Amino acid sequence: MLSAPLRVQFDYTRSTGPTIGRFLTNLRDRHIVGVRGSDGRVIVPPQEFDATTTEPLTEFVDVGDTGTVQSWSWVADPLPGQPFDRPFAWALIRLDGADTALLHAVDVTAPDQIHTGQRVAARWAAQTTGTIHDIECFEPGEKSNAPSESNPEAAEPVTMVTTPVDLSYQHSASPQETVYLRGLAEGKLFGGRTDAAGKVYFPPRGANPTDGRPTDEMVELSDRGIVTTFCIVNVPFLGQRIKPPYVGAYILLDGADIPVLHLVLGCDASEVRMGMRVEAVWKPREEWGFGLANVDHFRPTGEPDAEYDSFKHHL
Repeated sequence: MLSAPLRVQFDYTRSTGPTIGRFLTNLRDRHIVGVRGSDGRVIVPPQEFDATTTEPLTEFVDVGDTGTVQSWSWVADPLPGQPFDRPFAWALIRLDGADTALLHAVDVTAPDQIHTGQRVAARWAAQTTGTIHDIECFEPGEKSNAPSESNPEAAEPVTMVTTPVDLSYQHSASPQETVYLRGLAEGKLFGGRTDAAGKVYFPPRGANPTDGRPTDEMVELSDRGIVTTFCIVNVPFLGQRIKPPYVGAYILLDGADIPVLHLVLGCDASEVRMGMRVEAVWKPREEWGFGLANVDHFRPTGEPDAEYDSFKHHL
């Protein structure tokens, strides 16, 4: 079986809205605010809507940057991206003036240095930017390192926040996926089906989703097929490798029953149509790996279009 480390990385950017935006803007000024709910409780971090009435919450309340540990968990072996590269504690901390707890790191070096009911204070970052990382951590004590006076120069409020997403994991391919991937490394396209009467899935699945039977019969497919449905991409986005306009299309390979998504190039985007016959354009052999990226794109073959009735059940 094939196995390989995989890593997914992207920056998730979103608007903050008036509630989280105000919370982050205050963090940048080394202040913490919560919001008062319909039951009178002060909620930190602030919620946009009341959990009981569902009404918007608009009454902001200043709270302290010191608080009390409500519960905690020891981290003996920190993971990449965590606040410290040495042991520390995660804790739920009820800040002075708040009625709910904030999750954050506590900088202690041994589990006997933290306990429920312990008083802790925020350690603020030297340079604040309007994110939760403006609080580096909490540490035992009653006084934070925030300056006695805030910066009098008002900056623009925080309206956008970007969160880097980074997921690393080890993927082990199923038996069917292993045949499929090894086939791609040899310039072949393998699908899978349950029996002679079953549908051919490409890429192959471990089981037929309609009846649960394993798709153990591997079928070598042609690298030609039919465009079933498609989308013309006109809008540029971060990380885009091809200049718009271009076409992403579902292509039903000859001999398959499920179309696969890929690029259609080699003609104007406006010329792509349902039923168009296309063929795979493979990358140079020395660039092949274990993946469908070995096929750079599909291009028109020049053959007559397929009749709609021949692919209408595969849309």
